[in-house]
Amino acid sequence: MDERIRDAIHQAYTGESKASLRLKVFAEKAQAEGYPQLAKLFRVISFSEELHGKRALKLLREIRSTEENLAESFESETRVAGVAYDQFIRYAEEAEDRAASLYFSQSKDVEEIHAKLYKEAMDHVLEERQTTYYVCDLCGYVSDGVLPEECPVCGAGKERFVSFE
Repeated sequence: MDERIRDAIHQAYTGESKASLRLKVFAEKAQAEGYPQLAKLFRVISFSEELHGKRALKLLREIRSTEENLAESFESETRVAGVAYDQFIRYAEEAEDRAASLYFSQSKDVEEIHAKLYKEAMDHVLEERQTTYYVCDLCGYVSDGVLPEECPVCGAGKERFVSFE
């Protein structure tokens, strides 16, 4: 693939992914403010943007076998937790921005947990173990099989966890 085309498709993928998430958040806000039809519109366009992102990923040939996808996800989480967030935390501390520092620190902790979950899945990929995951809707911490009384990353109570069975 021509490198300029590859770069353009990657930029499109990045933009579509960001738009999809942003619109999901806008939908939640519209729903909370009592605008159900606008919330629906945001969700519909978010879904459309997600489809665009999927098409771009396919063109980039970044979707591989499940084992390769697990390995790539593990490597990505490890890089982000070990390099990017360390740098982000330093920036926030230098700027004395406590909110950003807390966000980056908690995100780094959660990314490390994501990497651990991917590693465990890679080690047991053939078992296809059934489990329920619990995700803290405040910081994103993921618990495997056990609903914590309190989030070990941000301290949120168990009522803040979303169950994925």
